[in-house]
Amino acid sequence: MTVGSFDGVHRGHQAILKKLISGAHAAGVPAVVLTFDPHPVAVLRPDKAPPCLTSPEERAALLGALGVDVVVTHPFDRQVAQQSAREFLERLKTHLGFSRFWVGYDFAMGRNREGDIPALQRLGEEMGFQLQIIEPVEVDGRVISSTRIRTLLAEGRVDEANELLGRPYRLGGPVVEGARRGHTIGIPTANLKIEGRRALPAHGVYVCHAHVNGHTWNAVTNIGVRPTFDQAETPFVETHLLDFSADVYGKTMQLDFITRLREERKFPHVDALIEQIRTDIKQAREILAI
Repeated sequence: MTVGSFDGVHRGHQAILKKLISGAHAAGVPAVVLTFDPHPVAVLRPDKAPPCLTSPEERAALLGALGVDVVVTHPFDRQVAQQSAREFLERLKTHLGFSRFWVGYDFAMGRNREGDIPALQRLGEEMGFQLQIIEPVEVDGRVISSTRIRTLLAEGRVDEANELLGRPYRLGGPVVEGARRGHTIGIPTANLKIEGRRALPAHGVYVCHAHVNGHTWNAVTNIGVRPTFDQAETPFVETHLLDFSADVYGKTMQLDFITRLREERKFPHVDALIEQIRTDIKQAREILAI
């Protein structure tokens, strides 16, 4: 078993999970991950709550695809936060009967993070489980973390975030009715409704792969407030699918972000915007080699 938020299921998480899974399956027992929803920081310090890289459902799917047998999404609230590390582990031991507990090098659990590595080693001796510690995974001399990935996304550096994730960053949601300005200028876009508190890449234009109706399309996506038109209060996520013209309203679409083309900016008139969008599409085609 391992316990943690595992937001993003990035390459650092994957290092823990790979050893957890291989060890469990070699012993003929299930590999179990216990994660939390909402993120503990959202309960303990709501003003500091980070945007999420994955929803609980996406996280469970990613964990399952890696080979995890059981994912427990445990509700996190003030009552859970007040439990000692011993109390929480005793409950897990009673209900799950785990024999090995895999943790990252900087892991701590329980009230006031009292359950650090030395404390967990002592509890393991008392409660009859082995503590397995995984060293950090680094890229360019820096430890991979969900916080680092969120920072890269907030700066628009999606290709660097993807390297740490081990896959393209994905956003998804239903396609909803928009102002239909894209249709009026001959470049229709699908507007995605992003549920929950999700980490959005910085405002700008991105090359993406769009997944809808079981098919994958090349796409150019804009994230921003449409400054040329009306300067919206909240950002929109709108994507133009290349060589695609069918109606996708009401469908669920997933966007994989490949790279950033440019920042969002205000144009002096619509014709200048159209010319820039056509340039964006041309550049996206070159990047995608289509």
